[in-house]
Amino acid sequence: PRFPAMASDSGDRHATLKRCLGVLRDARNDSEQFAALLLVTKAVRAGEVDAKTRRQIFDAIGFTFPTRLLLSRQPPAGCPPHTFRALGFTLLACFCTDPELAGHSQILNKIPTFNDVLHSPCDPDSTSMVDDVYQCLSAVLATARGPRELVTKGTVSTLCQAYLNGGHGSDRALTLLMGLLAVAEAKCWQRDAPQLLAVLSKLSSDFLKAEDMTKFELCEVLPHFIPLSPPLTETSQGSECLCRLYKGLADVLGSKLSQSQRDPALKLAASLVQACGAEWIPARSAGSKFLALLVNLACVEVRLTLEEPDPLEVEGKKEVVTACYVLMEMGIQECLKEENPLLENVQKMQLMRIMEEAFGAIIFYLRQVKQEELQDPFVFASVRVLGAWMAEETSSLKQEICELLPFLVDYARKLFKEGSPAVSLPQAELVSTKGSALPQDALRFLLPGFCHLTAEDRPRDILISEGAPALLCEYFLQQWEILTSESTAPASLTSTEMSLQTTCGVFLNLAVTAPDLVRSDKTFSSLMDVLLKSLPLLLPQKHRLVLAANVATLGLMMARILTGSAALQGTQPAKEFFGAAIHFLSQAHTAQADPSSDGLAMAVSPAYVSAWDDISELWFLGMQALAGCIPLFPWLPHAALQARWLHELSQLLSRVSPASVDLELVTAFQAVLVELARASEQCRDVILSHHGTEWANLYGMAALEQCLAEQ
Repeated sequence: PRFPAMASDSGDRHATLKRCLGVLRDARNDSEQFAALLLVTKAVRAGEVDAKTRRQIFDAIGFTFPTRLLLSRQPPAGCPPHTFRALGFTLLACFCTDPELAGHSQILNKIPTFNDVLHSPCDPDSTSMVDDVYQCLSAVLATARGPRELVTKGTVSTLCQAYLNGGHGSDRALTLLMGLLAVAEAKCWQRDAPQLLAVLSKLSSDFLKAEDMTKFELCEVLPHFIPLSPPLTETSQGSECLCRLYKGLADVLGSKLSQSQRDPALKLAASLVQACGAEWIPARSAGSKFLALLVNLACVEVRLTLEEPDPLEVEGKKEVVTACYVLMEMGIQECLKEENPLLENVQKMQLMRIMEEAFGAIIFYLRQVKQEELQDPFVFASVRVLGAWMAEETSSLKQEICELLPFLVDYARKLFKEGSPAVSLPQAELVSTKGSALPQDALRFLLPGFCHLTAEDRPRDILISEGAPALLCEYFLQQWEILTSESTAPASLTSTEMSLQTTCGVFLNLAVTAPDLVRSDKTFSSLMDVLLKSLPLLLPQKHRLVLAANVATLGLMMARILTGSAALQGTQPAKEFFGAAIHFLSQAHTAQADPSSDGLAMAVSPAYVSAWDDISELWFLGMQALAGCIPLFPWLPHAALQARWLHELSQLLSRVSPASVDLELVTAFQAVLVELARASEQCRDVILSHHGTEWANLYGMAALEQCLAEQ
């Protein structure tokens, strides 16, 4: 016979395999090739093929022969019906152990065939074929194109069904689903949400029922299947899953646990918080006790890990501590919540005290961080959560935060200089400390805290001495470039827009509290140039009114200080900026029917109403700054006349009921009107021609009355 049985000695087996490969290459007909192939696949299944031999098998038969086998429906006499197909899958599984072959288009275009095998009922004779298919799919998942091909060719729903059917290899289906969700979560949920929800439903049911170690194993699996909010909170099936997960977690965390049991439970809770905030926690006392317990456990874990940091221990705990940061951030938000709060006031006070101790531990840890550790995502997560605390809680740990400020500015600067523009992991990706894409935008999370701190003398002096203004100016320029490159209006406030607004807040504080710095530091001249150019571009974008208000007010405040700057001496950008600023200030109020009388009342313009809570303070500050600018720039009164603001404001004040205009608004209007009347005869004449003396008297504008009475 040409094909002896496979020898028991490995050397003889190798020699036999080589002979079979020769036959495969030179076979005169299918039966000869099939006989040789049986021996080759037997060796493949026994795991006796090394990389070199595997490549020789591929060179001998390529993809053509396995493809023919998959298409063949006629088995050899006395063999099971799927014999040829099984051989084909075994060969493909062998080829797929080579990453280069696993990503080949001949393998990728067989994904629907792999799916069909998993959809078909699995009898005892076809288990090895199912195993081979799972091996092929696992190999495809590990290639560059694989995940996208698997999602678009329907493998997600196939794997969901395979897991739910519970047949042979269903555990491998679950593992593959976890791998796919790890690299293509959004695409998977976009395409196959109902099927993934069905898997989550089964997992959450098993989690609730389990009373052994399975419960803790499921804590590790479940976070992979928790999507960002909509599928969970907007469907009844999703809501039921959340309810089961809450009950299961309440059961787990209310028990006495070892560390290895508690850690996965905290990570599962954190993934639920990232998906839907505190919405999964029910109201009433059971929910508030659970929420307080969650935050309490998170704070204890942070303190235990970071107060006396052993480098090796911290390394092993980074993932769970990062999850605890997510729970603490939720704790901060819930403690500050006034409308429908989950927590009672006593609970809020207790939690704030507990969190203060945990943040003390985070500050202690950050003070130990070495230069070579700055790229560690765990350091970023620690800075991020501290930023959330600094944004809301300004009175506690002030001394410690002041001492840490040099590190925070240095850290933010290093990431900013080394990183790509505004690369920042979304919150959902921060629980995992793995992965090579490092977040770079630390400033985004520190800005709200810096905004508070620049209003106070000591922290402001530290920030200035550490070069924060120059860094923030560079950051503002970068964020502005990102904003202007966005082609369409976003549905909601982008993080870029939010960062720009908060940076304006920091600079506004500096303009008010440190005018000498603004005058002497060249950083602010560069910033002024950008503000002059940006406001005229922003103002027509109605959805960016809050940012426009910030830019207008900051520009006016700085112009008052930088009077001698060449950029402000009647240049075209300066004229366009002041024209836009006057437009912003002049369009804020209008006359509307007064329900309490037949007349008209002063009201915020419809275009400004939705944003007024956010911009009213800026508007009043902007009016005050404009009044200060008028005597400094001789060409400004002409700009006000060109904009017809004096005509419109005079008409507005003469039409509405004086009782409808509050004192703060009267003061703001009067300050600007007085400066315009003093600076320009033409402006004074316009006010007088609109019965200015009469309505000035009606509104109690004594300074304006006096100014108009002077010759």
